Amino acid sequence: MTIQDFFRWLSTLNPWLEIVVIIGVFLAVVALILFLIEIAPRPGRVYTIIRLIACVVGPALVLVIMQSWVEAAAAAAVLGLLFFFLDKRAKGGAGSMFQLVGFLTPALALLIVGLVIPTVQTIFQAFMNRTGDTFVGFENFAWIFTQPQNVRVIINTILWVLIAPVISTIAGLAYAYFIDKTRGEKYYKILVFMPMAISFVGASIIWRFMYTARPEGQNQIGFLNQVIVWFGGEPYNFLADDPWNTFWLIVVFIWIQTGFAMVVLSAAIKGVPGEQLEAAELDGTNAWQRFINVVVPGIRPALIVVLTTISIGSLKVFDIVRTMTAGANSTSVLANEMYTQFRSFEQGRSAAFALILFVLVLPIVIYNAVQLKKQREIR
Repeated sequence: MTIQDFFRWLSTLNPWLEIVVIIGVFLAVVALILFLIEIAPRPGRVYTIIRLIACVVGPALVLVIMQSWVEAAAAAAVLGLLFFFLDKRAKGGAGSMFQLVGFLTPALALLIVGLVIPTVQTIFQAFMNRTGDTFVGFENFAWIFTQPQNVRVIINTILWVLIAPVISTIAGLAYAYFIDKTRGEKYYKILVFMPMAISFVGASIIWRFMYTARPEGQNQIGFLNQVIVWFGGEPYNFLADDPWNTFWLIVVFIWIQTGFAMVVLSAAIKGVPGEQLEAAELDGTNAWQRFINVVVPGIRPALIVVLTTISIGSLKVFDIVRTMTAGANSTSVLANEMYTQFRSFEQGRSAAFALILFVLVLPIVIYNAVQLKKQREIR
């Protein structure tokens, strides 16, 4: 019986019976995990007998369910090897290693299935043609770097990662520092953090209405253009003015991420020892000097986390660009172009864009990991 056969059989049952079967399968899986973690590694004759029974019952169940001697033999080999080490471990002491493996296996399986395998497939696909059946080498990358519109896509992505994290972090830090310990601090923080509760798509729709421009003489439905008209100006098409339209899109991202930066940095600022600030004040330093020489070094780990997190988010930004302009007027970025090529059935080119995006994100991830390792060593 395959997984598909099991689900077909399950669909023929009464809905209430389906619930019972699903709960039973779940409890069986939990019992198996508990067995491997708690019971199997224990020392003693009783547990040795249990392990021997499991080595026989396991393959027998596989044979009954799968109706295949080959799969039953494979299960016997795997279980035999596993319980051999379990038995050896049990005689030597507690089975802590198998407990660790038992807890990590689900997470590792999800990482392999959801991250490692797709990454490897994408890397191979980037060197194939549009249908994925012919190796074309670096042809997809040559197309990307020789087309002016694709070079502009890469430049736009770099602008996003240079502008958005820096401004978001500076704005969040300034807000967190100046409202720290003030009356109504929590209300001010709620106001800045509220955009984080809105999805990128929702925020993009809001700001698209904010930027909307109608011809001169007509009623403006865009708030910003209405303000411009009130002051005697002409309606300005924010999303069509190249290259400034990319910056107006980045503003939306900054509006959302400033709240994240503010919350993390505010918590870090509260962790700066008051004794250091008092000592600096006694030395005659002003507020700015205390901020630069005491507060900023004290929250450096939090600053790194915020900068790298927002940098990764800005590198793979997709929702804002897709919702507001769909990449028109030279506003496209790597993630949007990757999706565009995929929709055009250009799998090789789409994978090539994805690989370039992966290469750009990787140094930031590595830097973040190195910094976290240094912090653990200091502690």
